[in-house]
Parts: sequence; C-alpha cells; structure tokens
Amino acid sequence: MTWRQVLLLSCLSAAVLLSTENRQKLRADELRREYHEEQRNEFKNFVEEQNDEQEERIREAVEQWRQWHYDGLYPSYLYNRHHI
Repeated sequence: MTWRQVLLLSCLSAAVLLSTENRQKLRADELRREYHEEQRNEFKNFVEEQNDEQEERIREAVEQWRQWHYDGLYPSYLYNRHHI
C-alpha cells in the first residue's frame, strides 16, 4: 500500500466514525427530546387535574354558601332587594 492509499483509508474510516458518532448523538438528542416532551405532558395533565379539582371545590363551597344563605326568594336575596 502506498501512503496515498493509507491516507485515503484513514480519511474514509474517520468519516465513517464521525457519521456513526453523529447518528448516535442525534439518536440521544431524539430520546432526550421525547423524554422531556413526555414529562411536560404528564405535568400538564397533572396541573389540569389539580385545577379541575380546585374549581370543583370552589363550586361546591359557593353552592353550600348559597344554600345556607338562601332566603326563599328567587333570585337570591342579594339581587332581590328593592330600595324604596
């Protein structure tokens, strides 16, 4: 083998190694991106559930307050007062 052939083979092997390394990096980036997207979606769902539960608790508290303060008039007394 001449030195040109050796140089050519070493360049080709270096290019193959670099492309393999790049593919591995791209795959690792893709896996990392998928993992973070999954984590973000799980957190988003968790937050939505928490907000829904909070809204339900508030709605129930407001409903209990209305039932407790209801004076038999409709709409409730706050809106049914007539000022003379």
